Amino acid sequence: MKKILYIAFATSMLAGTAALTSCSDFLDAENKTNISAIDFFPTAEGMTGLRNYTYSLLNPIITETDIYEWGTDLYVPTRGGDGGEFNRYDLTPQSSSVSSFYTNLYALINSANCMLYYAGEEDGRAIAEAKFLRNYAYYLLTQHFGSVPYITEYIQGAERNYPKTPLSELYPKIIEELESIMNDSNLPAESSGANLGYISQRAVKALLAKVCLAAGWDLGTTLTNAEQGTYSVNDTQYFTKAAQYAEAAINNQALTMSFEEKWSPANEANNPEIIFSAQYERAGNPGILSDDGHGLQNTFGSYYGVCTTNGMKYCNSGKAVSAKGIYLWEPGDERFDGTFMNTIYNFDGTWGTSGYYAYYNNSGNRDKMNIAYRYLPYYVTTEEAEAEFTANKSRYSSTGYVNSVFAYILGDPVTQYTFNSDGTFKKTTLSYTASLAAINGTTVCKKWDDPNTVQENTNTTNGYRDVVLFHVSDMYLTAAEAYLMAGQTDKALSYVNAVRTRANAGTLSSFAAYQPAYSIPASFGSITDLDVILDEKGREEFGENERWMDLRRTRQLVRYNIAFNDYVTSASNMSNAQGEIKWYRPIPAQEMANNTALTEDDQNPGY
Repeated sequence: MKKILYIAFATSMLAGTAALTSCSDFLDAENKTNISAIDFFPTAEGMTGLRNYTYSLLNPIITETDIYEWGTDLYVPTRGGDGGEFNRYDLTPQSSSVSSFYTNLYALINSANCMLYYAGEEDGRAIAEAKFLRNYAYYLLTQHFGSVPYITEYIQGAERNYPKTPLSELYPKIIEELESIMNDSNLPAESSGANLGYISQRAVKALLAKVCLAAGWDLGTTLTNAEQGTYSVNDTQYFTKAAQYAEAAINNQALTMSFEEKWSPANEANNPEIIFSAQYERAGNPGILSDDGHGLQNTFGSYYGVCTTNGMKYCNSGKAVSAKGIYLWEPGDERFDGTFMNTIYNFDGTWGTSGYYAYYNNSGNRDKMNIAYRYLPYYVTTEEAEAEFTANKSRYSSTGYVNSVFAYILGDPVTQYTFNSDGTFKKTTLSYTASLAAINGTTVCKKWDDPNTVQENTNTTNGYRDVVLFHVSDMYLTAAEAYLMAGQTDKALSYVNAVRTRANAGTLSSFAAYQPAYSIPASFGSITDLDVILDEKGREEFGENERWMDLRRTRQLVRYNIAFNDYVTSASNMSNAQGEIKWYRPIPAQEMANNTALTEDDQNPGY
């Protein structure tokens, strides 16, 4: 399944509910004979191609970081970049990024429906996979758009009438279909080995846990105050089911890998903590290497200059860790170094074994290599930092290397060290905002790093790391949230502590024992049990395209943005002139115009 994302595909504009991808597009792209779809797709070759093509439609959905991460508490632009329409909450139905996201999700749904339309009884595995992929798309649609049209037939013509399905009907439909395949013997029990990259029974249970958790919030709670993030719980049945499915997905698996090992590029092929990931492969790729990967490694950090000449990883200056985020990691928590590239080596002109990627490609010499940039957490004292610099003076020398040398103790304010060519240093203090404005002013996320990145293509979508969609510690925190909302606080805490123990972060005697290090504005109020879990998710899942959905689902979106988003000062910034809060994305204007079942009343509140 390593090549599933290389199949060429085209999209066609149908006159129906949205701009959908038709299965005939795949046939046009791949089948150069005169065979018809009705003759080709039911064959083994045709169904295999269609199946792989449908998996490939995940690609533009799972790598769209703006829609998943902006407008939250953990990410900020660097080098004076603007927060954009997501951070400012001024999206409109004409916003192209939202329209593309919506369209891509319905393209996946239509292709899955196409699989179901052409599959025979002997294609049990393809049928189960199609149902998973369709419902994964509907899960994302419910989280970002709320109530949407629920379409289960393959659209081949110009049908235009698809009304919205209320969430009270949509969630049960998703859950019922996923439950029907969660123990399907046509699916492998695990996604590993020969099944790597395909849907497994375990992946179905993981998705069920996510869907039931979302249903518990959307159907079983009532918001009481948006700015305070308060709510009442009316029904816990979905939370109980979410906990059960999360436990089924965990399958008694302990968190035994270190966090660093879990996210190491060397461990992605048979990683026991990965439940499902979309597969990428550079070797053997028949397409254009610089265009057929993804750009996740080029996101979530600072900018390091002209990467093709200074040996550094290209980063697009977007979604660096925020000032609040810097203070999430506590002393001893191994996830700080496991998440961020905190020692970046200097470049001697040899790509890959010096500069940024030397961390992976020259690991045996790490303790000898000269350093370009060093990032230390806020709790390191200047005395400790300077002792490190002095003890390794020769390694902080820039003589014979391309990069000037900097070190930072990250916090607010930041302590910045600049080094002379001989390794001596001087320090200055500047605000975290000022540090972000500079080149290399803060650390960068390394979860998606591809050590085989080639120098001439580092400015493009040239990363080929698999994109992890479900993993075991995510299920631990899903279980924690579900148990908390079901009123089983002790069980919730036990799952939080299991995640913290693996990270060497220490255990909590109670949720009340948690004392965050970040500054808490008065508007935010007191730390709640839910906040403890959200902070834990922030540490464990930084850069994994979950944060906006986490805050929306838990009713905390307004509260967190007012407190920690520099572009939001009150709920009015996230509302329209009538005071309707923008809890969802706008239904795209194209959808509203093309779908005859929709009227202006069907637009989401706030738009």
